[in-house]
Amino acid sequence: YQMLLLLLLVASCAAIPQNLSEKMFTFPQETNTAHVRLTTSRQNLPAVTVCFRFFTDLKRAHSLFSLALPSFDNAFLFYNLASLDSFQMWVRNTAANFEGLDFKLNKWQSVCATWDAASGLVQLWVDGKPSSRKFTNSGSNINGPIIIALGQEQDSHGGGFDVKQSFVGMMSDLHMWDYKLSPCEIQKYTNGRGYAKGNVLNWNSLEFQIVGRVLIENKQNACQ
Repeated sequence: YQMLLLLLLVASCAAIPQNLSEKMFTFPQETNTAHVRLTTSRQNLPAVTVCFRFFTDLKRAHSLFSLALPSFDNAFLFYNLASLDSFQMWVRNTAANFEGLDFKLNKWQSVCATWDAASGLVQLWVDGKPSSRKFTNSGSNINGPIIIALGQEQDSHGGGFDVKQSFVGMMSDLHMWDYKLSPCEIQKYTNGRGYAKGNVLNWNSLEFQIVGRVLIENKQNACQ
């Protein structure tokens, strides 16, 4: 009976894919709890591309995309440092710093990051403009069980959140692929037209669970 109850609870918590086209996640306050947990069936990644758009006025360091494994809490982490033009990418607990990127407060920004296990090189793209390519970690895939959190930085597998690393702002159009997108495809994503949707995470068919105060709202598009 207890096992059946547990199975029912797990089933009731299972995420149903939702089409979030023209929607955004709003993270309205600093907390060490509120986040969006993303679900994917793909647990072995020979390469990664993650793209999303975000809007914030934070001047402190904050996490944007946190993928953790039991063995690596920073298996794939987007981290914005306190100085606005500084960004950090972590792959399998190894960091690369990127300086002089064109980040602006109170403006929607499109960002993408690419990495592959063969070369170990990571590269950032901000509004379609590339960063320098830097080495992080090579030779091994990112291999599950994967937990992905938006809005918090995982210091342990699925937890260990710090309020001073939390994201406050809006986020939209998140896609993730298990291969490296070409510069041309990244440009298409930035322009919002004609790009292949993510095969690991797809904003138009996203499985997720919201924990705490995170809202799903309509995008605030300008009048045509």
